[in-house]
Amino acid sequence: MTKLTQDQLAARWHLSPRTLEQWRWLGKGPRFLKIGARVLYREEDVSAWEAAQICQNTSGPLPPEAS
Repeated sequence: MTKLTQDQLAARWHLSPRTLEQWRWLGKGPRFLKIGARVLYREEDVSAWEAAQICQNTSGPLPPEAS
């Protein structure tokens, strides 16, 4: 299971690491692990969050597909 640090995820998304810190505080963004002072993001949680952000227009993410 691959894990990303805050800095690695920030680089992947071309964001400031501080943006990810703010998102965690606000309860936004992908799920994360907090072990002591260390924050890690599991690759599968990041991929799932990215998939949920797919949009067809500027109104927001598409609704989940029915199974």
